[in-house]
Amino acid sequence: MMGSLDELVDLLRLEQLDENLFRGRSEDPGWGQLYGGHVLGQALSAAQQTVDPARRVHSVHAYFLLTGDVTRPVIYDVDRIRDGGTFATRRVVARQKGRAIFHLSASFQALERGFEHQDEMPAVPPPEQVPTDEEALAPFAQRFPAPIRDRILAPRAFEMRPIEEPDDPIAPQVRPPRRAVWLKGRGMVGDDPALNAALLAYVSDYLLIGTALLPHGVSWLTPGMQVASLDHAMWFHDDFRVDEWLLHTMESTRASRGRGLVRSQLFTADGRLVASSTQEGLIRMRAGRR
Repeated sequence: MMGSLDELVDLLRLEQLDENLFRGRSEDPGWGQLYGGHVLGQALSAAQQTVDPARRVHSVHAYFLLTGDVTRPVIYDVDRIRDGGTFATRRVVARQKGRAIFHLSASFQALERGFEHQDEMPAVPPPEQVPTDEEALAPFAQRFPAPIRDRILAPRAFEMRPIEEPDDPIAPQVRPPRRAVWLKGRGMVGDDPALNAALLAYVSDYLLIGTALLPHGVSWLTPGMQVASLDHAMWFHDDFRVDEWLLHTMESTRASRGRGLVRSQLFTADGRLVASSTQEGLIRMRAGRR
């Protein structure tokens, strides 16, 4: 989540090595391994470059296989599974050092009309009345290790405004497993649906699995905690722009056997449900810690 929105857009512009082969740059988010949304966004970007632009992504299903190396680029190998009359399907394998670190399946659809219904957006304060993530964390900043503090409080590509009252990440309270966050890119993106989808995929991984930690009074900063995304599914329902406010609501419905499950919805400021996602992640306390 570091850097400007322009830098993030550039990160998603992959180098094409062959017809179905792409290379993406890596970046260190501050903890020495690739952020899950990084490979998710780049893999979707690779798939999009092999599909007719008239077809929009409507779903992605991904598995995080190995920890990504921040010192090496990522190679994305796209398999053109099917191009039908309405739908197209792509499979993407991300590799480093010859090993698969990530796998994504994506489906694309030509626009068509049909039945419509949706969940209602929850009633929350508008973003202008909610403190930014940096403002909410500022009272606790001196308790963070210096490298983490610098990363957390540095400018980011997306502005985040959490609805709930701020909590101390070092000594979190037990809370219900749900939260909501207003988010918006800090810059202009425009109407390109493929770019907006890749950017939303990138940011959708942020905070998601941490929601499963809330009822246990721990965070990713708790000594001994091991937190990592295992798989991620996402559905795109309608057009949106990430440079306009989106409300991301998250709820963890289950945690068991060292894993937590979280589902989420993304609404525009005027209440349209434009995307949904589900993620399962590793939430493990290493033996002998806590």
